[in-house]
Amino acid sequence: MRAPVTEHVKMNAVTEIVAPEAEIAGRYSDLVKDGFEGLAPLLSRSAEVRAALEDIAKIGDKTTARKAAALKQKLLSLEPSVTMIGQVKAGKTSLVNAMVGWPELLPADVNPWTSVVTSLHLDPCAKASDNRASFTFFDRTEWDRLVLNGGRMGELAGRAGADDEVEKVRRQIADMQEKSRARLGRKFELLLGQTHDYGYFDSQLVERYVCLGDDFEEDTNTSQTQGRFADITKSADIFMQRPELPLGLCIRDTPGVNDTFMMREQITIRSIRDSRICVVVLSAHQALSSVDMALIRLIANVKSREVVIFVNRIDELSDPARQVAEIRDSIRATLRAHHGPEDAQIIFGSAFWANSALGMSLDGMPKDSADALLNWAEEALKGRACPETNEAIIWELSGVPALYRALSERIEEGVGREMVDAVARSARSLASSLQASTNMLSLRSSGAPRQQIDVKSVEMDFQGIGQAGQQALKSEFEKLISDFGTRVDRSHQSFLERATASLIEHLEVYGESTVWKYDPTGLRVLLRSAYQLFSKRTQDSARKVLDAMAGDITGLYRKYGLTDDPEFRIEPPKPPRTPSPVLLGQTIALDLQANWWSRWWRRRRGYEAFAQEFAELIRAETDPITSGLKRDHAVSIREAVNTVLTDFLKEQYSILANIAEQGDMDDDDLAAIFGVSCQKDRAAVLSNVTESLNKFAA
Repeated sequence: MRAPVTEHVKMNAVTEIVAPEAEIAGRYSDLVKDGFEGLAPLLSRSAEVRAALEDIAKIGDKTTARKAAALKQKLLSLEPSVTMIGQVKAGKTSLVNAMVGWPELLPADVNPWTSVVTSLHLDPCAKASDNRASFTFFDRTEWDRLVLNGGRMGELAGRAGADDEVEKVRRQIADMQEKSRARLGRKFELLLGQTHDYGYFDSQLVERYVCLGDDFEEDTNTSQTQGRFADITKSADIFMQRPELPLGLCIRDTPGVNDTFMMREQITIRSIRDSRICVVVLSAHQALSSVDMALIRLIANVKSREVVIFVNRIDELSDPARQVAEIRDSIRATLRAHHGPEDAQIIFGSAFWANSALGMSLDGMPKDSADALLNWAEEALKGRACPETNEAIIWELSGVPALYRALSERIEEGVGREMVDAVARSARSLASSLQASTNMLSLRSSGAPRQQIDVKSVEMDFQGIGQAGQQALKSEFEKLISDFGTRVDRSHQSFLERATASLIEHLEVYGESTVWKYDPTGLRVLLRSAYQLFSKRTQDSARKVLDAMAGDITGLYRKYGLTDDPEFRIEPPKPPRTPSPVLLGQTIALDLQANWWSRWWRRRRGYEAFAQEFAELIRAETDPITSGLKRDHAVSIREAVNTVLTDFLKEQYSILANIAEQGDMDDDDLAAIFGVSCQKDRAAVLSNVTESLNKFAA
């Protein structure tokens, strides 16, 4: 008999007892392994660094061993994140379900009012008992913004004077709020800002938080009902055992980007910014057209190599062997025409086929889908070795293994390699400290005078280095942020002037009877260019400051007589990566001309009113973007660099202070810590460790 699981709420909520529907262990499939072969080099390098850290722990003191263990755990906890975005009805959630090997885990038909990012944390090292789920609700500020202003759409429409649109949005919000109160009763207000944590998960539990159901009767017990909390749920995190995977992975399933309140757009923008890889899921029937401009605007601000396009639902094509090439060409043309990532990799497949291969049903596949499968097989498997089983063949044709190969390549060359290299650099610092300790012990054993290092002196030296580094960083970034702000403001003003001049020219030629339109792409291109230059300069400046600090710390080892090796140096950390300016994809009024731009236009009277009100409207709409770049992005980059600098200082101070404390020990203490009688063996291990870690030198 299964034990009940308690739903924990942080504060002011009623505890509920809920039993899991089913164990998920039986849902795992070996098919999920296919596609991760490309991670083998990364896993090999990671294992080599972990082995070096284990050796460091064996020959070091307790402090060094503790640091080595922390670095090893950092490697083991690597969890690259992949954000899934896509068209409505493209089958994105079905694809996510197939990718994790559980066809019915996430509800595949989500009501347009839900705005939930669902993060699936896949852990190969976890036990089945570690499976859990956490659901976070909108806080009071976020809810009030939605209710009072109608979200982004309400604010935008209000600025444009589209009163009927504002009223429509408010009516929809009132309806949503009324239904939420009916479902949750007195709990409604208390739940805002809270989190529900469960020690399990299943599809029914997930549906309670991310999928709206039908209206509820007053006497209905809704504690187990679909969609009970969906209106107010902001995000969902599901932690699941996935032993088939070679490393941890986070797959974020986002809602579509085109909902009434634009809440989804804001949430999806944050998700993309937090991930290094973005998978855009399109429908083979829709491909990618100018109608999907919101989607194109988002991915246009992500590096091409970090975008993978998955064209789903080819099982519904009549002749995929022929049509796929046509769809690919169409997508490339659209991306090229609208400044999208035209070099992004495009993969074709079918989530339906993938889920069928995972066990939903092979025998029950509709005839049209089976015919499409055979048609695609002739093209996709041409000249390739065919998998041995029907399930494996269908799994390969579904495109999911190809998608995982694409993700593996990007993890290997991106966040995975960066993590391994960063840990290797820290491990080399530990090895350097051990070498310094070895030098000190060798001097003692040779009868040389004992080298005393005052810990207070070390602390003062590091304070001086830290203050100099902080001041240099502050000076560099003050100028960079100022120059960036000037460039952004200049681009912004130039766009407004050109747009206003175009408006006046239109009025002079066509008068006020013909609606004028203006594409804001030029502004985005200018701002993206400014950001790219700023990003490069911040990387260069951060590298200069960190290199100087590493040089000063290397000098301390020489100052205290811990090394006379001219090749010895402390390696600086790499500057943090600057995030993509996804904020530039945010919708502004000029992007929505087809909806109510014409009504705004027809309410104006006189050239002067047109020009003045247009400039005010567009400035109000674009100010959040420009200020966001100058404030949120620029300042966050500075803070990230400062964090790297501070952590580097703490790490290096801890190492040198530890050596200084050893200098105060007598010979018996040092023998207990390091085993002085085994110094030759220790030196040999240290030499091997250094040789192994030097393979990862930049």
